Amino acid sequence: MDGTSTANVEHAEELKLLANESFKANKFSQAIDLYGQAIELNGHNAVYWANRAFAHIKLEEYGSAVQDATKAIEIDPNYSKGYYRRGAAYLAMGKFKEALKDFQQVKKNCPNDPDATRKLRECEKAYQKIRFEEAISANDTQRHSVADSIDYHSIEVEPHYAGARIEGEVVTLEFVKKMMDDFKNQKCLHKRYAYQIVLHARDMLHSLPSLVDISLPDGHHFTVCGDVHGQFYDLLNIFELNGLPSEENPYLFNGDFVDRGSFSLEVILTLFAFKCMAPSAMYLARGNHESKSMNKIYGFEGEVRSKLSETFVELFAEVFCCLPLAHVINEKVFVVHGGLFSVDGVRLSDIKSIDRFCEPPEEGLMCEILWSDPQPQAGRGPSKRGVGLSFGEDVTKRFLQENNLDLVVRSHEVKDEGYEITHDGKLITVFSAPNYCDQMGNKGAFIRFKCPELKPGIVSFSAVLRQVQSSPRRCGVAHAHAHAGRAAVAARPMPSRR
Repeated sequence: MDGTSTANVEHAEELKLLANESFKANKFSQAIDLYGQAIELNGHNAVYWANRAFAHIKLEEYGSAVQDATKAIEIDPNYSKGYYRRGAAYLAMGKFKEALKDFQQVKKNCPNDPDATRKLRECEKAYQKIRFEEAISANDTQRHSVADSIDYHSIEVEPHYAGARIEGEVVTLEFVKKMMDDFKNQKCLHKRYAYQIVLHARDMLHSLPSLVDISLPDGHHFTVCGDVHGQFYDLLNIFELNGLPSEENPYLFNGDFVDRGSFSLEVILTLFAFKCMAPSAMYLARGNHESKSMNKIYGFEGEVRSKLSETFVELFAEVFCCLPLAHVINEKVFVVHGGLFSVDGVRLSDIKSIDRFCEPPEEGLMCEILWSDPQPQAGRGPSKRGVGLSFGEDVTKRFLQENNLDLVVRSHEVKDEGYEITHDGKLITVFSAPNYCDQMGNKGAFIRFKCPELKPGIVSFSAVLRQVQSSPRRCGVAHAHAHAGRAAVAARPMPSRR
């Protein structure tokens, strides 16, 4: 369809208006579909492509956003919104050099626009910082573990400190309850105990293989949670609904504990504390946000620096490299943050042998584990995120058959009900951050498996009151960084109507 007839042009405009309404209602998938229908009728309108790019950005589908924004620029090389949207997508992907070029073009086209000026300065600052850090890293040929330089025993706890305390070396349930209660009331944990928790968790995680086998006796149950993203009060709600972690009530949190939400530090300290209290009560997998590059962009680095110190920033980066990449429950359920692989024939032994003690690479098995997504069509396709790939039902079924498994459980994507069952029931996506980013309106969910059947029992839940969750922190430092990542992604649209 050439999209040139008057009827097509008029219908496309009607679809665009419907898409705009869906966008305003935070129904971004619906908006993408409607913009797509408009594009089919009139593919020569740059606005449609740029608007769809913005909707892709809202769903963190940055690869697709870059493609759509590029198409808008091809149609109209002077269309500033095309450059703005593409720059925002590149910025969210950590591709600062590419983003800088686009925001420079926006500034050239709109020299008096304050938002364009702000984004350009933000991008220039980020790019300069990355280049500086790369220069330092290149000259530092003998990097030492920051964990080895920390002696938490020597840190004095002031007499006036009234928060949770670890007596000796053992993290107890009483301590964890007190710590969570303090966090709930927006009180701080002393850095001595924060160091103790993170260092002990590091030792435990470091000793694990890249793929962890979990064995459960008959009659027992096991809970898998998806992304939490710093939503501490929703984490508390999960424990309220499903019980605190214990050896009789074990959990697996499937990556993306941090970033986006304002209380990522409280989330990760709570999960690590339960791991220290009872290793078989808390299993933790790495997500794509447990990495330096993501933490710089999406808020965790700034939050940790604000609430604790630069040393803790380095320590968390080191500990995140110790997180296992996948888990298998009773030799039947494969649990991984992102998804499957660009090649067939990957065995569980291949995953177990991955050297994970590094920042995630841009390709290969480790990258795909953290970044891939399922797709409805068969085969494999490019990633809508710009990293990893998309894989179909046939890929899932072959992987399960080759490894004598029954089910893939993954996270990584927001879903309206907190979960989605796809690939003929062989793949479940679970996402545990309700009303993600304070705007998506989605539910959260977790999955309870009972042995020996391992039939997934899915529980959906709504977000807790958000005015508590997103309030600023104290600790003597204004919490200016909590939403920095969110703002960096594209936040405000450029002035003018869509």
